[in-house]
Amino acid sequence: MSTLYSRKTTWKALLLVALLFIVAASILYTNYLAGKLQIEEKKKVEMLADVYKRIQSMDDNSDITFMVDILRKNETIPVILIDDKNNITGIRNVSSSDSGRAMTDTTFRNKLLRDFKKHNDPIRIEISPGLNNWIYYKDSILLTELRYFPYIQFALIFIFLLVAYLAFSASRRSEQNRVWVGMAKETAHQLGTPLSSLAGWIEYLSEQLSPAVREQVIPEMEKDLERLSVVTDRFSKIGSEPSLETQNVRALIEENVNYIRKRASGKTAFHIDSPDLTPITAPLSPTLFSWVIENLLKNALDAMNGNGRIDILITQRSGQVMIDISDTGKGISSSNHKAVFRPGYSTKKRGWGLGLSLSKRIIENYHGGKIFVKESTAGKGTTFRIILKK
Repeated sequence: MSTLYSRKTTWKALLLVALLFIVAASILYTNYLAGKLQIEEKKKVEMLADVYKRIQSMDDNSDITFMVDILRKNETIPVILIDDKNNITGIRNVSSSDSGRAMTDTTFRNKLLRDFKKHNDPIRIEISPGLNNWIYYKDSILLTELRYFPYIQFALIFIFLLVAYLAFSASRRSEQNRVWVGMAKETAHQLGTPLSSLAGWIEYLSEQLSPAVREQVIPEMEKDLERLSVVTDRFSKIGSEPSLETQNVRALIEENVNYIRKRASGKTAFHIDSPDLTPITAPLSPTLFSWVIENLLKNALDAMNGNGRIDILITQRSGQVMIDISDTGKGISSSNHKAVFRPGYSTKKRGWGLGLSLSKRIIENYHGGKIFVKESTAGKGTTFRIILKK
């Protein structure tokens, strides 16, 4: 079924694809421009090689001013001129420290030439038959910057978008939290009046009904009224700092299991196990913690279609209480282990997909604990784990 979360994920995927397309197009176009510039630089170096060749072949009376001027105008492309004995006869646009060291240190010169050759093949200058000089050259700073420009540009854009997204998300979550808290408190307030009225009606009916009918009807009505009061109390506590009290964890869980068991089909088996002989306690808000257990039990029942087994294991170690709630339902794919806790995620035709999201908020924000999918196997079941601080 299409959900709010799946639609948001689709839009994010489409935007990511669009961004990747723009990045790829920019990189390709920049590489195209860099390729053209590289060809132009090669032509310039070839022209320099031709100038060197002409200078070598001229006699002492020839005017070489123009050609020397051409050599001097190369202020961007690093070049090294090597004679037939592998000696440097000219070097330009290389750092002064490297230039000086290359003239005196043979090992460094060979290393420098190998570095130049990694960028471009050397250009041969035929001085005379059998006598050759060589020009080694690297890409200009402009060409190098042009190659890296799209990566730097999109890194900056990505950082900007990430900061903007985080700021927007934080602001949106804060606004959503205020809305949810306001709705929850207003719901609790609105339920207060009919609850008081229902309590009065139950008292009235208990006086009017016959003893036999009263004993059969009134207790169940009082249980439902108590349940509504619990729901109202839960909503009223959302957004408030809960008062944590040391509670018997197993006793609270048994209370919720007994409530759900009476409303589940007879085809569901419940089992609670706690190896420790002494009671396991933890600081809890009974109202909110019960809400979490109820949500997990209902989800387990839905996953099994009311037919299967729910096992609850309660253990403690290293100052922590661990509660594993396992079912024999259809399981959850590994890609959705985190997604199930996001608002709007749901595989059911009915519901808003808020149960597990609220459970995560209650456990982690109010109790300082953790809740996650411990393990899940398709067709075999799922285990949720809750970790509480002692």
